[in-house]
Amino acid sequence: MNKNILPIALLVLIAACNKAPLEPAAEAAAPSVILIIGDGMDDQQITMARNYFVGMNGRLVLDDMPYRSMIQVQTVQEDDPSVPDYVGDSASGATSMATGVPTSEGRISTAANTNDRLETIMEMAMAAGKRTGIVTTSRVTDATPSSFIAHMSNRYCETPRGMVRVDEAMPQDSTDCSAEFIANGGPGSIVEQIAGSEVDIYLGGGAGRFNDIIEGSDSETIRQAAIENGFNLIEDAAALNGELGPGKVLGLFANGHLQERMSGPVARYIERENGAPVWPEPFSCELNPEFGDTPSLADMTRFALDRLENDAGFMLMIESASIDKAAHYWRACGHIGEMQQLEESVQVALEYAADNPETLVLVTADHGQPAQMIPNISGLAPQGHAPTGRFARIRTLEGGIMGIGYATNDSELWEEHSGVQIPLYASGPGIERLPQFLFQSDVFRIAASHLGVGEPWPAP
Repeated sequence: MNKNILPIALLVLIAACNKAPLEPAAEAAAPSVILIIGDGMDDQQITMARNYFVGMNGRLVLDDMPYRSMIQVQTVQEDDPSVPDYVGDSASGATSMATGVPTSEGRISTAANTNDRLETIMEMAMAAGKRTGIVTTSRVTDATPSSFIAHMSNRYCETPRGMVRVDEAMPQDSTDCSAEFIANGGPGSIVEQIAGSEVDIYLGGGAGRFNDIIEGSDSETIRQAAIENGFNLIEDAAALNGELGPGKVLGLFANGHLQERMSGPVARYIERENGAPVWPEPFSCELNPEFGDTPSLADMTRFALDRLENDAGFMLMIESASIDKAAHYWRACGHIGEMQQLEESVQVALEYAADNPETLVLVTADHGQPAQMIPNISGLAPQGHAPTGRFARIRTLEGGIMGIGYATNDSELWEEHSGVQIPLYASGPGIERLPQFLFQSDVFRIAASHLGVGEPWPAP
């Protein structure tokens, strides 16, 4: 085996989970939901991970979940919510799943055009006396995790200083959330809403956002406000195995997003020599030296499940965020490695559900991403043709070479999302009632119904 290739732990089948009863026993504990979101995880990303980690003839943990269907992503236009927008972002996708209401790009659990607050499944679960948790490999203030607990007209209004700002390089990312300042009767910035929340577990990155001064104060930081609100603050992986007192936990393990586990060369444009394409050398992915003691998504998942388990049930959202983030910036090894993190987290969730059969496990995405597998050398190479976008060639464990292309625009800034349908995998009570095609807002309805905080789904 090439010593530069990241060794992979055996992905065992969770047979016990697959044999769990489809309906909870009469005296079972209260139902719980584990929702795992692969940010940007479409079939391309899943196939790349399968090829790289277990081979073309291998099976991922996802492949052996007892239910699989496809989901139509739902995003609407801001000015006229009756008109669809066929390519969404993490904010609109997460809002659809968190609230059951499709919204426009960039909105955090607020309605398109009206800015009305949309109640989230986390808020409904808390009101019903259930515990709640949010785990992510991004900043905890990023679009997907914040959509489950915060409400904001613009995803980039993460801090008091960021509520009104001009972004000269990306004018479309400029913000004016002045109506949502606390002084104006609003909820305050996303990080302030998190610090003031009653979520039991909140783990990820974004420590730098908590160093901001809270609105209206001369010196009190949002970090201090979170501690005063009862959060046990932990900031290193070792603390996940340490002794913690009762109460809520806020884990901040990086200043920004958590480091990606794997690294390798960034995909680049094909060069030419005498008019003929020069194919880039294949490479293997390696452990990212900057990953260091970053807690794995599986470790954070295990910690959250241990803290959340109770007789009333819980709602836990887990996000594997850098599938999306790495694909935006042509880091093939980054998004392949993040798929491994998701796989390990799914395995932990299924093991928990095997011992707690009232637990429903849902695995899905918020939108698709640009990376796609294409021939590692074009069949039109003899005619001098090559991929038009950035391109990478990756060696796999079984000796093959995967060609991965990115070609959504001609910008040097980043790649854009795709409008492809996304998968839904499920295991647990009631999956026999799920159809083979759903809409993104149905994820909310399925979870809310199982928790007993929403209408029965499907309707009787």
